Amino acid sequence: MRLKDDQIRRLAEKVYNDLHADGLISVRGERSAAIEGIFSAIRQNFDAEQTLERDAERLLDETIASMGRGAADIDRRRMLKMIKDKLAKERKIVL
Repeated sequence: MRLKDDQIRRLAEKVYNDLHADGLISVRGERSAAIEGIFSAIRQNFDAEQTLERDAERLLDETIASMGRGAADIDRRRMLKMIKDKLAKERKIVL
């Protein structure tokens, strides 16, 4: 999923506000610095997931090309999910 920076920033503010309201976090510094840290973490996660998606698509295309005619019976969507799951596990990314 691709979100714009302002959407990610609103999400980061929501996460901060909810955690703070529930007493799960207390920030020693500036509120804006905490929100910026949350924003950065979410952004990095989305970027890693997009990279994983591109790599999985590339690996799937390579696999299908190497199989030749045998690839006709493959469920592309299912195979892509399997590749993504394997790459995510290797890269320690939670989908």
